[in-house]
Amino acid sequence: MARIYFTSETFRFQRALARNNNRPWFKAHQADYERYVRDPFLGFIADMQAPLAKISSHMRADPRKTGGSLFRIYRDTRFANDKTPYKPWAGARFFHERRREVAAPSFYLHIAPKDCFAGGGIWHPEPPTLKRIRDFLTDNPAAWKRATQNKSFREHFSFWGETLSRPSQPSSASRR
Repeated sequence: MARIYFTSETFRFQRALARNNNRPWFKAHQADYERYVRDPFLGFIADMQAPLAKISSHMRADPRKTGGSLFRIYRDTRFANDKTPYKPWAGARFFHERRREVAAPSFYLHIAPKDCFAGGGIWHPEPPTLKRIRDFLTDNPAAWKRATQNKSFREHFSFWGETLSRPSQPSSASRR
């Protein structure tokens, strides 16, 4: 039987936090956060270690309470328009072992009422990394199409977000 990580209590807590996003309310309900959101997510992260290893031995699912895959609930409000102190969603990143050394892909899982999704890729790559990705896709269009247009992929995934209106210039290798 499959383990259930996120329940109606998870989403009930998140909806209540969205309505009462202040420090006194959170302190009074921190045990609920830990019981219904943090601890189940940490269990999910721990259980993802073996499946990720099958995808790539370089991917990591780190179930530590702080500093691991789970994003903290505290919002960084220094430069944000939204000054509420807590995120009314939960997110985790499953990352490449060398993420601090090189631009590397990761997987992301987002849990929120009416807004659960998984994603993968490189978040805001630096221009040289972005150029390498675009050059690879330009130089290997058939591989990209096989990966993203097959029936199995289309049945389970969709693209959303920003897209290019035209392809980038071909790399120097493809112009030779």
